[in-house]
Amino acid sequence: MNFRTVFLALRFSVVVATTLCAQEKHIKDPSESQVLNTQAYIELLRTDLNAQRRQVINETMQLDDKQARIFWPIYNDYEASLDRLADEKLAIVQDYATNFLTMTNEKADELAQRVMALDDQKMALRRKYYDLMKKSLPAILVVRFFQVENQIQSLVDLRIASNLPIIETADQKQR
Repeated sequence: MNFRTVFLALRFSVVVATTLCAQEKHIKDPSESQVLNTQAYIELLRTDLNAQRRQVINETMQLDDKQARIFWPIYNDYEASLDRLADEKLAIVQDYATNFLTMTNEKADELAQRVMALDDQKMALRRKYYDLMKKSLPAILVVRFFQVENQIQSLVDLRIASNLPIIETADQKQR
């Protein structure tokens, strides 16, 4: 990866961090904290990060005109599918926040199953679009895209995860 790509990824992570850090508060009440964490996640999904993501992808991919005409329509479809999965992730986070203080083993298992099913859907989506892109673009460009996409998504996921409270048992909450 060249310096420019590293710089763009770092710039993107700063935007993500700034978006969430500006919303963080130090609170003693876990229920208020979980609401703010969920709000931070919602805000992250609704900001202009997609525009930032597109800019990073555009600058990193370095597509010629012909490649760009092929890539961007496929990417637009991919992004729309990702948005639907992000809505599902949001629903899971909201469900977690709603049940955080009264979490049962059954609810925890249900949430875990939903997260794993969502991960499977994301992987299936990546495979589908990898195959689609590979039919029309050189494999190196397709791999470059998924490499950058994975790095961006990892930064976003890490930031979101760092803002969610760790699940506790009922006796740990009472301490």
